[in-house]
Amino acid sequence: MAEQQPADDAVPTFREAMSAAARRSGLGKVTPGETPTAGALLAAIGGVRGLVESILPGLGFLVTYTITQNLVPSVLAPLGLALVFIVVRVVTRQPVTTAIAGALGIGISAALALFTGNANDNFVPGFFINGGVVLVMAVSLIARRPFVGVLVGLLLGDDDWRRNAAKLRVATVATILWATLSAVRLAVQVPLYLAESTEALAATKLVMGVPLYAALLWVTWLLVRTAWRTREEPADGR
Repeated sequence: MAEQQPADDAVPTFREAMSAAARRSGLGKVTPGETPTAGALLAAIGGVRGLVESILPGLGFLVTYTITQNLVPSVLAPLGLALVFIVVRVVTRQPVTTAIAGALGIGISAALALFTGNANDNFVPGFFINGGVVLVMAVSLIARRPFVGVLVGLLLGDDDWRRNAAKLRVATVATILWATLSAVRLAVQVPLYLAESTEALAATKLVMGVPLYAALLWVTWLLVRTAWRTREEPADGR
């Protein structure tokens, strides 16, 4: 009889699953202990293709709505672009998970706007996402397990980071910054939604999207580097 492999070898543990998810995150695409570079930051936000796939759908909505002032083409244009991105990835044999997730999010937003007949409702799912980020970050801070620290700890296999005052302090500051970004987005965009300023809301979402995400990812990287260093770099810098 063939020797059976233990079940533990086939089924990843919860920690392994969380570590894999952390590596797929933006911060997981960079090395916390290394010096930040523009190339690594670009890779962390998906490269040139990732930038295009992140920006074009929102830009498509803004341009289409500004020209037509019509709901249907405005919400279908971004969805069409998202489907094109999926096809391009399939043809070029690139991973399609991110593109499918993006298309799903755009589809949900479009369906909600079409259901209510209000173009502004295209942005409502984003409000819930930002609200969820604020909630998760706040809960992690209250529990004294800052989310950024948990993420970095999983990436580096550092289980004792909370016992280090510098690491805990850096993780707390970085987590507060991520919560603040989402809170500021809500503070700016929700009043525009209530005022039914569709073009301003679309433009604001573009400006406060990828550019601010990339900037905060860079700042987080710099902060984390002050406390987590590569194994080759001693803490005293010698």
